Amino acid sequence: MNKIQMTTPLVEMDGDEMTRILWKAIKDKLLLPFVDLKTEYYDLGLPNRDKTEDQVTVDAANAIKKYGVGVKCATITPNAQRVEEYNLKQMWKSPNGTIRAMLDGTVFRAPVLVKGIAPTVSTWKKPITIARHAYGDVYKNTEMKVSAGSKAELVVTTPDGKEIRQAIHDFTGDGVIMGMHNTDKSIASFARSCFNYALSVKQDLWFATKDTISKTYDHRFKDIFNEIFENEFKAAFEQAGIEYFYTLIDDAVARVVRSEGGFIWACKNYDGDVMSDMVATAFGSLAMMTSVLVSPDGKYEYEAAHGTVTRHYYRHLKGESTSTNSVATIFAWSGALKKRAELDGINDLADFADKLEKATLETIESGIMTKDLVQLSTLPEKRPVDSMEFLDAIAERLAGMM
Repeated sequence: MNKIQMTTPLVEMDGDEMTRILWKAIKDKLLLPFVDLKTEYYDLGLPNRDKTEDQVTVDAANAIKKYGVGVKCATITPNAQRVEEYNLKQMWKSPNGTIRAMLDGTVFRAPVLVKGIAPTVSTWKKPITIARHAYGDVYKNTEMKVSAGSKAELVVTTPDGKEIRQAIHDFTGDGVIMGMHNTDKSIASFARSCFNYALSVKQDLWFATKDTISKTYDHRFKDIFNEIFENEFKAAFEQAGIEYFYTLIDDAVARVVRSEGGFIWACKNYDGDVMSDMVATAFGSLAMMTSVLVSPDGKYEYEAAHGTVTRHYYRHLKGESTSTNSVATIFAWSGALKKRAELDGINDLADFADKLEKATLETIESGIMTKDLVQLSTLPEKRPVDSMEFLDAIAERLAGMM
């Protein structure tokens, strides 16, 4: 058969450990036999990030700005132990954090639903997408320990040199303090990304903070969302038949648990970090979670929502068999190919991406799955397979569809 042709490259970002092994296998078994794959390749593996002093990450982010769509393998964010293990020059920052900051993007994560794996919450029938703000708050904080007898103040120096002071606490015993911030620009970008994404998938958008307690900080998020919605998106939402509303985050949690799903839940940075893991686990597994970073000007970066599966990688290095779930990485590729097809008007490429997803789900629903899913699946007959056998089974089914 003739391979499907692409016109514009994807930005391809390779990664680390077991996911790097699967990355190459997915390309070799599921993509290259069917698609004349055009990518601009960046090696974001930790050794190359160290070698280039992380310039490769910056270059990859700029390439996404240029081409509009990227697909990324899971990468290591080094801690002290990793610095020693890889003999690094320094403790490099998270590549995801760098890319998110450069694209000014919002992360959207949604579970992949499959027959035989029922959500822990019995009312959930449709995917719940978490939209996570990817800038500021505790991830850009300043913090310190405080000794007894200290007085902590919040001090702001205005452009004309005037100091504004606000008392935080008089410490009668030892304690800790933390300062955090956000910007109107970043919050506005977050809001526009959420509204645009909701329109693209035609789903209701919820936004939740705790403005009753944080009457300035969280309330600023609420006000900016409301202002942008009323001035820029209200008519489009009405035309699409979808709804935007704000609610307190504790009320949102209660509503989410009672809902049937099928909506987007926008959260501040830390809230989104926690809630996306909660939603993923309740639906089944982080390995069954899609993740896409969307910038306010319409750039997209698809990735798996999980880490590099270090434990399996060490077993792989010993020559031992692994049964690593590759679904999230497969769906990162299919999502990127679908978006590339949409932007370039290539129907055959979009059709292929749909078939790749369908082949993956049908393989699992036929009873062939990795060991992590065997423990979750309620199918009467199921067979655990290793990492490569799973990809081979998908490839066989995909070839039949093509």
